[in-house]
Amino acid sequence: MSDAIKHECGVSLIRLLKPLEYYKEKYGTAFYGVNKMYLMMEKQHNRGQDGAGFASIKLDMEVGERYMSRVRSIDKQPIQDIFAQINDRINTSLKENPEYADDVAKQKRYIPYIGEVLLGHVRYGTFGKNSIESVHPFLRQNNWMHRNLIVAGNFNMTNVNELFDNLIQIGQHPKEKADTVTVMEKIGHFLDDAVAKLYKEIKKEGFNKREASPIIAERLNVAKILKRAAKNFDGGYTMAGMLGHGDSFVLRDPAGIRPAYYYIDDEVAAVASERPAIQTVFNVAFEDVKELAPGHAIIIKKNGKVKIKKIVEPTERKACSFERIYFSRGSDKEIYQERKELGKLLFPLILKSIKEDIRNTVFSYIPNTAETSFFGMVIAAQNYMNKKKEEQILSIGRKITAEELHDILEVRPRIEKVAIKDAKLRTFITQDNGRDDLVAHVYDISYGSVKKGDNLVIIDDSIVRGTTLKKSILGILDRLSPKKIVVVSSAPQIRYPDCYGIDMAKLEDFVAFRAALELHKDRGTMHLVEEIYQKCVNQVNNPDAKIINYVKEFYDPFTDEELSEKIGEILSPPDIKAEVEIIFQTIDNLHLACPQNLGDWYFTGDYPTPGGNRVVNKAFINFYEGKNERAY
Repeated sequence: MSDAIKHECGVSLIRLLKPLEYYKEKYGTAFYGVNKMYLMMEKQHNRGQDGAGFASIKLDMEVGERYMSRVRSIDKQPIQDIFAQINDRINTSLKENPEYADDVAKQKRYIPYIGEVLLGHVRYGTFGKNSIESVHPFLRQNNWMHRNLIVAGNFNMTNVNELFDNLIQIGQHPKEKADTVTVMEKIGHFLDDAVAKLYKEIKKEGFNKREASPIIAERLNVAKILKRAAKNFDGGYTMAGMLGHGDSFVLRDPAGIRPAYYYIDDEVAAVASERPAIQTVFNVAFEDVKELAPGHAIIIKKNGKVKIKKIVEPTERKACSFERIYFSRGSDKEIYQERKELGKLLFPLILKSIKEDIRNTVFSYIPNTAETSFFGMVIAAQNYMNKKKEEQILSIGRKITAEELHDILEVRPRIEKVAIKDAKLRTFITQDNGRDDLVAHVYDISYGSVKKGDNLVIIDDSIVRGTTLKKSILGILDRLSPKKIVVVSSAPQIRYPDCYGIDMAKLEDFVAFRAALELHKDRGTMHLVEEIYQKCVNQVNNPDAKIINYVKEFYDPFTDEELSEKIGEILSPPDIKAEVEIIFQTIDNLHLACPQNLGDWYFTGDYPTPGGNRVVNKAFINFYEGKNERAY
């Protein structure tokens, strides 16, 4: 993506189902779980680069012995930093106590982080400070083992204020109005309540307090706790948790907005935000890794029993299509095919733009994440050329000469690596004038890859703000003297903010929104903009009214083609010589390519929860009133 936007966070949960001695004997180390967690987090590095965290729980520790460990980092390389700290602690302990080397029981007892239940998280903060306090996992501590709660997740809640007020109503004093805190405290409240009720029941059975503790852990109904806690959640979420005594869970939202996959065998249960992370780390087949159903939780009791339970009634499936286009690693079998299909489906629009002049057209891509869609586009171009060649050969009506055949077969799509990102270049200059000049050099070009007067087709995975296109990419591509530059987005026009985990919160950031605003100005229809604003305000002032996305009316007067043309005008640098055209994927083609992931609210405004409509209307109010703030 030429304009970087912050990714989804990534979650990893590993539950070792055998004693640590088993892994020492079979794999040569009791640190098997820690090693696997490092790999799981690294394989989801694409989902977070500004923070990472790790926590573990040891089962069946004696009273007075440490059974929970946690480490977090906001280092430039946070995953490596975390595991460097862990390895340092392990190596120091082994050096100071060489007798621990072959004694798994002592390793577990005295060395931190070595446990049977492990939780990892990679973070891309969507807002707020990038401080260590913002990094998952979060810890809710208590002297009762089973009331300790560790939570990490990939989520944003649209109704944080409501959840915060709910906590106040039940007598809590939350330390912060943030979804991470409110979610953890909501689960924690019902955990406390469940423990208190179980204690009363067990006490009536004649057990004392000390005897009651392990019985409470055994009888604790995690599914019931999650059902009570998640009742009012509005958002996209995959949240993972561990209880101090050893129960663990991963819960997915009822629309399936955020992804979650799991794998279970007799040695391990593993859950992650991405299927390939599990496939690679545990060397298992695609079919062995299952998708956690929307509204369901995978719950692993301390005794190792694994159950899938429905927690929230599933709604219409609206799994995020941006996962398929951009966020997830392209190594997933399904995602790889879907991205290729997105490229294939764009080719007819490209062909029309270049007037079918493939002989004088160069095809390329920016950035590397668009490579798979590029492959699909090239396949479509090759198929088109093969059909044309067949028609040409058959139309000759006589025996074709070798020279004629060579000339026909010689024509093929011209593929070049036109633009290269300079990974070492950093925008360290803060003044606007200096920064713009530096940004213009973030990409470089392959001189001679395009002939003067050629068409140049560049595929990108999506166009959000368009800033890098305008300030850098189009200018450097123009140096190659093409006749026309066609920038192709494998995603449709991004028109609406996301409120379920991605850093796309303000309408005016989107070039599609700015283009529609310019069209309203050009056509003298700014009164419609004020009318939309009034509808949004009226809805905010009338919380009982039906929640409707009124911002759709902002785009209704214009066709997709009109908006694309205006976007091309906005993004074209004033001194560019080539003609510029911007082509976007259609919604219909997006659904054809990604039939199981129909969450398209960024493009259509069809939000899967009421909170989404509330957020987009608030975002429009903020725009109209000139407030530079988030809408949720």
